[in-house]
Formats: sequence, C-alpha cells, structure tokens
Amino acid sequence: MKLYTYFRSSAAYRVRIALNLKGLTPELIPVHLVRNGGEQLTAQYKDLNPNAVVPTLVDHGISLTQSVAIIEYLDEAYPEIKLLPQDPIGRAQIRAIALTIACDIHPLQNLRVLKYLGSNLSLSEEQRNDWYRHWVSNGLSAVESMVTQLGTTPFCYGDMPTLADICLIPQLFNARRVNTDLAAMPNLLRIEANCEKLSAFQLAAPAKQADFE
Repeated sequence: MKLYTYFRSSAAYRVRIALNLKGLTPELIPVHLVRNGGEQLTAQYKDLNPNAVVPTLVDHGISLTQSVAIIEYLDEAYPEIKLLPQDPIGRAQIRAIALTIACDIHPLQNLRVLKYLGSNLSLSEEQRNDWYRHWVSNGLSAVESMVTQLGTTPFCYGDMPTLADICLIPQLFNARRVNTDLAAMPNLLRIEANCEKLSAFQLAAPAKQADFE
C-alpha cells in the first residue's frame, strides 16, 4: 500500500488520519504541490491521478483517488475499526458533515483556486485570504449547527471518531492558517480537543510529516 501525499493538503491529511485509526502503515510518497511548478502536474503522477491532486492511494496495485472515496474504501476493505456506523440514518448524518466540508468548504479554498484568483483575477494575497476566511467561516458555522443538533458527544457523532471528525480536523487546521475566527464554534473546538488527544490524529498532523517545511 502506498499513499501519495503532501503535508499541507487537508485532503491527504484526512486519509492519513483514517489510515492511522485503522492501524494501516502504507509507504508515504510526498508530492510537492508547489515545487517545480507542482509535482502533481507531471505526466507520471497524472497516470496515477488524472485530476492531478493529492491524495492517491495505491492498494493491491489499484490507484484510488478522492479522499472521501478512499476513506470509504478503507472502511469496507479493512472493517475491523469502523469509521461509519451500521445505522443508515447515522451514516447519512456523518456523511452530511463530511461532505459539507469536503464538497462545500474545501473546493473554494483549494490551492489551485487561490492561485487562479491571484494569477488570473489579480486579487492580492489579502483579498484571497478574505475570500478564504469568508467561505471557511460560512461553512464551519453550518457544521457547528449540524453537530450541535446531534447532541453533546465527544466527537461529531457519538463516542468514537468517524468520517466526520476525519474531515473536520484538517479543515480547522486550514482555517487557522489564515487567522479565521473560530470563537463562535465551541462545539467544533471541543471535538477538536478530543480528537487531538488521540495518536491517530497527532501523527497525521502536517508538522509530523517527513515532507513538512
């Protein structure tokens, strides 16, 4: 098993957490998204991932892409520790949180979107950061309401980390990179504190990666 990753990518961060929670230890292969114009744009990497993003997981010789799809694959292929419950309503509620982050928040603050805002639309760095903060705050406010409706539990859903927590923690990391105010999100911060007590989250953090810089 191999994971093509980048220390700062929140999508790759999600998969690193999931792998750690399941006790899986793939070979980690860094793909630098900035150096030399972006290593993800090479023909060799595009053969693995035509969308030219990270992460890519290679398992049993098959390349798998898109972090949420990878995590759901891991949950089905390595089911000893489950990241989604059997209850269909619970699964839908967890997926709703995860996809709010992965589909509504993350794409608007993705590196290639921010680069386009600067190079093609001539936005300054501060204007791009304002864009970033606006959409991250808007999305995380919705997630705060979603987890509040599920009740006060240690994690987003119940007493164990799920796909929702796996998506939340990297997004909070990203939010802080541009000084997003998180004070109005006490439940998310409480859940984050509980996640950060676990080695699976600690070891997946960007600063713990071999390619951290």
